[in-house]
Amino acid sequence: MTGQRERPPLIGITLGDPAGIGPEIIIKALADRRLYEVVRPVVFGDHAVLADAMKRITSHQEIRVRQKLTGVGENPLEIDLFAVSDLPKGSIMPGHPVPDGGKAMVQSILKAVEMAQAGEIQGMVTCPISKALMQRVGYLYEGHTQFIAEKTGSKEYVMMLAGTRLRVVLVTIHCALQEVAGLLSIENVYRTIRVTARALVHDFGKVSPVIGVAALNPHAGEESLFGSEEQEIIHPAVEKARGEGIEAEGPFPADTLFWKAAHGRYDAVVAMYHDQGLIPLKLLHFSDAVNVTLGLPIIRTSVDHGTAYDIAGTGKADPSSLKAAVRMAAQMVKYRSRSGAAVA
Repeated sequence: MTGQRERPPLIGITLGDPAGIGPEIIIKALADRRLYEVVRPVVFGDHAVLADAMKRITSHQEIRVRQKLTGVGENPLEIDLFAVSDLPKGSIMPGHPVPDGGKAMVQSILKAVEMAQAGEIQGMVTCPISKALMQRVGYLYEGHTQFIAEKTGSKEYVMMLAGTRLRVVLVTIHCALQEVAGLLSIENVYRTIRVTARALVHDFGKVSPVIGVAALNPHAGEESLFGSEEQEIIHPAVEKARGEGIEAEGPFPADTLFWKAAHGRYDAVVAMYHDQGLIPLKLLHFSDAVNVTLGLPIIRTSVDHGTAYDIAGTGKADPSSLKAAVRMAAQMVKYRSRSGAAVA
């Protein structure tokens, strides 16, 4: 109907490790009424944990435990909660992770994934977890990304870190620096470029995205003087992507590529390893960067920081990244629905 305002998407927010800063940043973020203009939020977590966090930061909202989705996320004075665990009051101490909290942490993710796959929620936003705690309670994954990818049956997925000025996608993620060169191949560099290009169109509304691809070595190898990965792996991968109509450029020396990307030359940068991409990203977007998993059949964004046990329970946690993640999830819902295409 002409002039009728489109209803905001229903976005699930997972609690993260209840002993970390997840409960606090959720309460702080959802105290911002402006978020309710773009999303209808529902939290997957634990009532006692949220209630304790509320007392510590003197929130004036109320927690409303929900069994159904009718009317969820529409009242800024209430935090709507799907209670996926029932931890005893006082059993979680901020900064001190325990197995029961780890089980609750995983259950919140599983429930959100289940409801997203069923179309009951339009996307999910995850608060920080402890990878060690997740493995301690029997879920042997490297982190959120691999866990959610398996639960959704996704084979081709990559991690993007994004801010308003810079988007970075990683070919390799958590590995020792000395292992990076051995993990690179034409196929995985090409796959990262392809998944990124597809997501930029369907999830970020880019009509003809341009992707800058970073070299691995200084000066892009200087004609193999400082390494041959550019000529043997990265350049062939870029050419393969270009042969499929993807506007990819490179490999370029990272010391100039990120400056160009931050000034609008590229819609995203494909980086070869973790710190190569995250150092410039966090220099520009330390507080408001968002972690996005590309290539999933569901929309999943996340905060770009850890559990911060050292400040958990102190009231010092900054909700900026969570707010940005929620807003980005809402934008992705809009663009994906317009494109009418699944990304998996």
